[in-house]
Amino acid sequence: MQYQAVLSNAQHPEYGVLTVPFPIPAEQYDEIIEMLEALEIGDPLKRDCRVDEISDHWPVLKNTERTVTNIDELDYLAKRLDSFDKYEKTQFQGMASRLDLHGIDEFINLTFCCQEVTVVTDFNNLESLGRRHYLTLGGGATIEEMQGKDFRSVALALLDGEVGRVTPYGLVYDNGFEMSQLYDGRIFPEYCYEDCIMEVEMSSRYTSADSPATYLYLPITQIQQARALARAGGNFYEDMCLRFLESELPEEVDAALNFDNERLTDLNEMCRAIQPLNKAERENLGAVVLFTRPEQASQITNLAKELEQFDYVPKVRTPEEYGKYMIMDSGHYEYDENLAGYIDFAKYGKECMENEQGQFNDRGYVAYQGTLRLDELMQGDPAENMGQQMNME
Repeated sequence: MQYQAVLSNAQHPEYGVLTVPFPIPAEQYDEIIEMLEALEIGDPLKRDCRVDEISDHWPVLKNTERTVTNIDELDYLAKRLDSFDKYEKTQFQGMASRLDLHGIDEFINLTFCCQEVTVVTDFNNLESLGRRHYLTLGGGATIEEMQGKDFRSVALALLDGEVGRVTPYGLVYDNGFEMSQLYDGRIFPEYCYEDCIMEVEMSSRYTSADSPATYLYLPITQIQQARALARAGGNFYEDMCLRFLESELPEEVDAALNFDNERLTDLNEMCRAIQPLNKAERENLGAVVLFTRPEQASQITNLAKELEQFDYVPKVRTPEEYGKYMIMDSGHYEYDENLAGYIDFAKYGKECMENEQGQFNDRGYVAYQGTLRLDELMQGDPAENMGQQMNME
């Protein structure tokens, strides 16, 4: 947690207050939004949350007290600050103090540019001060640049040649600082805070191509989807264009998706189904996708939920290799290696494949062991389909 804030409805203080931790834990987000709605605040776009009090973790943010802000702005700011190291925290607070910032949008924009300033908190080690200032000015440096550099002289040049501003967080040198304008008060700049399955860009079909887009990090909840839609300026998902940016999906899943024909809700459910899968299970899914050739995210969702219906043997690509696996490694038989010269592995592997109707692909060998037809499995809930089938009988 970076900080917590006590929020209220400025128009109706009698409704009470809600203390919210930031960043908001993913599993608590929907519940917190519902509790804010009970206070008649928490709008996706409006700044309707009065900050009555904010914790001392970031003292400079005390300037937001008695201001009205948006819940998602407070959350986004906390996520940005959560990535900061100790010196970046000093840079952020020092420059915010120097600029006397109060607006939440100003604080958000400062997170993208505070790294340009130098803040001096210790004058006893000029070598360290000079090294840090040099790296700040250049945004980094190569090992070759750093070797033999007189950082003490760099520090003295800074202290003698520039005028710093005294703040509670140190002596701040702005180094020609210019405030970032990445956040326009509506569309949050791209920033993936937690691991996600897929990142997509959502924009309105009715805006120009260079208009800011809303970034989504799937899977998200239905409430988060609706709030993102509102922030993107749409009333219906059909009004929006989706563009794939990157994913942690198997490459076969990426290749199977056609974003021109996919709905956000289907993509989100697919990511939710894949999220619990470990690395081996995701590789399994990639092989199953090659085997079944789904055409929609909803079909991939059902495959991910029913992986146990498939046998998958990685890196096996010939009947002989499959026969060896079945006899030697599958655990189905007690294998005596002295009999290897008497076993026709290729023949046995081919017979198994014919019985299982399995196939080789770039991942290995895949066979379907379920009772439903593959198209029925991909269409929907197998238990529901099986129930319908039994009722018909």
